[in-house]
Amino acid sequence: MIKLYSFGTAFGVPDPSPFVMKVDAWMRMSGIEFEHVSGVGNLRKAPKGKLPFIDDAGTIVADSHLIINYLRKQYGSPLDEELSSEQHAIATLVGKSLDEYLYWCLVYGRWVRDDTWPLIKQAFFDSMPFPLRNIVPMIARNQVKRALYLQGLGRHSNEEILAMATEMFQALSDLLDDRVYLLGEQPSTLDATAFAFLCEFMLSDIRNPFSERARSFENLVRYCERIKDEYYAESAFNR
Repeated sequence: MIKLYSFGTAFGVPDPSPFVMKVDAWMRMSGIEFEHVSGVGNLRKAPKGKLPFIDDAGTIVADSHLIINYLRKQYGSPLDEELSSEQHAIATLVGKSLDEYLYWCLVYGRWVRDDTWPLIKQAFFDSMPFPLRNIVPMIARNQVKRALYLQGLGRHSNEEILAMATEMFQALSDLLDDRVYLLGEQPSTLDATAFAFLCEFMLSDIRNPFSERARSFENLVRYCERIKDEYYAESAFNR
C-alpha cells in the first residue's frame, strides 16, 4: 500500500500542512488506497527536506505536485477527465496561486502573529527536551520570518496581508458560487487543492483574524463541510 509521510493530526485537522492535505484529499477523491506514516521526524527522512512524500513499494516521490502527477500516471484518476481545456487552465493557475500565495498568508498567520505562535510552538516543539524546546522554536520562527521576508509577503503589514488573503477567499467564493465543486458537479484536482488550504483556515482549531475572515464566506464553509463529510471519516477531524 502507498505510504504517505505526513506530520499527523494537529489543530483539529488531519494534518497541519496544506500540501499533505492536498495529496490526502486527492487520493481520497480518486479512490486510491493509502496509509499515513505520521510524525515530525519524517522531515529528517524527506528526500527534499519537506513533507509530504510517498513510498510506493520502494518508489519515493516528494512534492505534492509531483506526487499527484506520479499517482495519476501509475493508477489513473477520474478527476479532471471531464474538464475542458479552459477549465484545465483555470485549475492550473488557481491551484498554483494557492500553493504560492495563499500558503504564505497561512504561514504568516500561524508563525508570525503573536496570538497564534504559542499554539505552533506547543504543537511542534513541546516534546523536545530542555533546553532545546526553548532554543529551537526561536531559531525556527526566525527562519520562517526570514523566508517570508525573502519571499516578499513578510515585508507587508498585518492589515495588508489580511487583505491579500481576503482577496483569495473572495476569488474562490466567486468561482464556486452556488456549485457543488469549483468547476462543476464533480470534484477535480483543484477541489483537492482548495479544500486542503481552506480546511486549514476553516476547520482547524486555530482562531485568528485570518481564520475568522475565511469563515465569513458562507459558501466556502459549506463547501469544506461537504467535502469533509463525503471523503473523511468523522474521526479524521477533531481528534
